Amino acid sequence: MKLLIVEDNPELCSLLQERLQKEGFAVDAFNEAEDAYSVLDTMRYDCIVLDLGLPDGDGLDILTDLRAKQNMTPVLILTARDGLEDRVKGLNLGADDYCLKPFEMEELIARIRALLRRPGGALGVELNAGNLTFDTVSREVQIDGDVIALARRELDVLEELMRRYGRVVSKQALEESLYGFNEDVGSNSVEAHISRLRKKLNKTTASISVHTIRGVGYILADNTDDD
Repeated sequence: MKLLIVEDNPELCSLLQERLQKEGFAVDAFNEAEDAYSVLDTMRYDCIVLDLGLPDGDGLDILTDLRAKQNMTPVLILTARDGLEDRVKGLNLGADDYCLKPFEMEELIARIRALLRRPGGALGVELNAGNLTFDTVSREVQIDGDVIALARRELDVLEELMRRYGRVVSKQALEESLYGFNEDVGSNSVEAHISRLRKKLNKTTASISVHTIRGVGYILADNTDDD
């Protein structure tokens, strides 16, 4: 899943990005409103963490613009503005949650996950495909109740494929969901993660596997289906 952070404090912005990446999210982070407007015109995110006091604009204007374009991406306002009027205004303009600074990182992460679990949100607590179960909170995968060990990127790939179980996911879509703008991505990174994930699943009793649709993308489907 891909998150956007718009936070004017570079140090806090980097801290948030680093921590959320460790939680398994792909994260793009910017300090200015202009960058936020630009990226929101071209990229789709699953949740936005939005500061209000930006050096070149107000986060509420970004929120207003977003909703005017019928973009219903969940928005969590992260700000030091603690007045009742500010909180009410933000929520009335379409924000989904409001978190005051200073804050506890664990609480912020829990709030983001709660937004993603809302009906229509990107995050289900538990994903199921074949005899695989993926707990998206603990990030634990089980096959018929037995836990299997997967690396972080393999978990990320599997989660994206399980969310679109039975549907083809393009390499570009996978890449965009796995990496932020500033992350170095090798030309064969996705293929490498797919290959390792496929090998690990094939060594288990998984009833599903990752199939390659040449020139199109990847699909998680029953083992009886052809590549």
